[in-house]
Amino acid sequence: MAEFGFDPRKAVRHLKAADPALAAVIAAVGPFAMELKTSRSLFGALAEAIVYQQLSNKAAATIYGRVEALFPRAKDGFTPSHILKATDDALRGCGLSRAKVLAVQDLARRVHGKELPTLDEAHALDDAALIERLVTVRGIGRWSAEMFLMFRLGRPDVLPLDDYSLRKAYAKAFGKRALPSPQALEKHGETWRPYRTVASWYLWRTLEQK
Repeated sequence: MAEFGFDPRKAVRHLKAADPALAAVIAAVGPFAMELKTSRSLFGALAEAIVYQQLSNKAAATIYGRVEALFPRAKDGFTPSHILKATDDALRGCGLSRAKVLAVQDLARRVHGKELPTLDEAHALDDAALIERLVTVRGIGRWSAEMFLMFRLGRPDVLPLDDYSLRKAYAKAFGKRALPSPQALEKHGETWRPYRTVASWYLWRTLEQK
């Protein structure tokens, strides 16, 4: 399992001290149990992200499995070269929409052309610089880039302001009648630096509670 580049226990202690209201959320949710998803490569992680967009996990996993099955000799998963050699019809036949076929092909071209960092290089870039690079890919917006930073790289201080569920969770946890604007969430989120990823995870968990 991938590991965080920070001490989660220290992060939780910091958040409890910095924000009493969030401390109550942390107490209700319990121990920090966010898990990182292992990535074989930046290409693999982003290709999976594209396939999974706007689909249930079950449906997306089925489609992703069909794409993998196109390349039975790819023991470590399909590569940019595999995607670039595949026909549009073959990719569409897996269940990918036209938009996702174009997105995966664009990702493959950019990785093949070394326009994007490798996974090791990504670890060395700061959040803003990495997001700027990732959003050049068709189909990868800021939200997808932020999810990559949070759940693949384990970055400690990401606050996805455009995430509807996070704004909904904030309203629930802090007793707001209306969803906060991204600007309002960002302002309050300053209290949680440098562990806004951990704060976000705790807020998301509140949506699972009655």
